Amino acid sequence: MAVLSKYFSRDKAQTKPQEEHDPREHLMLDPKPRGEMNAMVMESMQTSSWRFWVVFALLILLTATCFFFAWGYLIAKGLGVAGVNRPAYWGIFLVNTVFWIGISHAGTFISAILRVFKAEFRRPFTRAAELMTTFGLIQAGASIFMHMGRTWLVYWMLPIPNVRQLWPNFHSPLMWDLLAITTYVLGSTMYLYLPLIPDLAMARDRSTGWRKIFYRILALGFRGTEGEWTHLRTAMNIFAFAIIPVMFSVHTIVSWDFAMAMRPGWSSTVFGPYFVIGALHSGMGAVAIVLFVMRGTMKNMKYFIRPEHFEAIGKLMLIISMAWAYFFFNDYLVQWYGGDKWTDLLLHWHEKGPMGWMWLSMLILNIAVPWFVLWNKAWRSTPWLLASVGLLINVGMWFERYMIIPVTLSINRMPFTWRLYFPRIEIFLTIGTFAMFLLFYLIASRLIPLVPVWEVQEGQMAHSMRKVGKTHVPSVSELE
Repeated sequence: MAVLSKYFSRDKAQTKPQEEHDPREHLMLDPKPRGEMNAMVMESMQTSSWRFWVVFALLILLTATCFFFAWGYLIAKGLGVAGVNRPAYWGIFLVNTVFWIGISHAGTFISAILRVFKAEFRRPFTRAAELMTTFGLIQAGASIFMHMGRTWLVYWMLPIPNVRQLWPNFHSPLMWDLLAITTYVLGSTMYLYLPLIPDLAMARDRSTGWRKIFYRILALGFRGTEGEWTHLRTAMNIFAFAIIPVMFSVHTIVSWDFAMAMRPGWSSTVFGPYFVIGALHSGMGAVAIVLFVMRGTMKNMKYFIRPEHFEAIGKLMLIISMAWAYFFFNDYLVQWYGGDKWTDLLLHWHEKGPMGWMWLSMLILNIAVPWFVLWNKAWRSTPWLLASVGLLINVGMWFERYMIIPVTLSINRMPFTWRLYFPRIEIFLTIGTFAMFLLFYLIASRLIPLVPVWEVQEGQMAHSMRKVGKTHVPSVSELE
């Protein structure tokens, strides 16, 4: 009997860790007092090391030189200093436009779609993703203005009545992009601002000096009454459902910039969903990078951003990678099967031309790397590894946009115009857009709470451990 009791006690001890949930692994099951979480977020905003200021100064220098100075030089000298020329009139400027709009999709996907489906893991990093939407769209709009060259004539794109009866050309893809990006910027900025109001009020009550004035203006007198919370939740639900079709329509319109043209490699009926999935692919990878940087550089962020969140994002990245692979080979197979000689020549040019290394790298980074790494739970739960995969995916997606736009334009139905695109000043302007994006993020990390504390607390209140038999399991209750 003693032997049997020893055996069963040892077996019970071995199975207990597998049955019970460790609260330290799950943010929703590891609650802290609201005041303590507020203090943690405020401390992360007000604590800056010397490394932060070094990076801040470097980004200001890059933004000033590679963005403003280079753009001013482009305006003064004209588009002749850029590499765009016959037949590739669309170069890196449009590549960056499509890329940054894709990055912006992650914010809406994580915040709006996951909010609608009540995915609880989204709560601590929705705002970090939403900021990507606004900052990414700013870079997309700037890239369009760079592509225009004569930016002082931008008012020609606006439907302003005038004596000369000059109206915008609605057949121009620039008009479509203007309408899409403007709508998306306005909608995503309002959607970012609404859930930010309670945290701005929290920062107002815990700040002094100019910060208190700044937060008091933005908080709009929010006091947390029952009526204010009711109106806020109603507005957020409306915007969550409204912004989702806007998100899908924006990148569909961007895909129409190419699919509407009767050019080899562009005349595709799947470009709409293909571009949307590609946008989510790059956007989710960017979210993984941002969360890794937040967790590693900002104080107290390891409490809010945990391996469970990277694991959930890794699952989404794996699923989206599979969907992207499907649409890519769908588009490729249909064009190859069509048998058009110019399209066949273009596909051969993609695979074995001077930029064939980019085409192969695109497939490896967008398909092989995620499939090899993200199937393993331990690997996708490792923050630095998931961030590395996200970085490689974004490199691959930038390569994909480069292959679609300037490389595809190099081959057309007039062989005497064939010419490989070589970027010049566009390289510096691209560096400038990335520097400005990161600079905006650095400034935001010290001005607004990157973690929505009230959403985290709301989720923790809804989650609890309930005893079922001899074990404890997590349970979720609805909060109205």
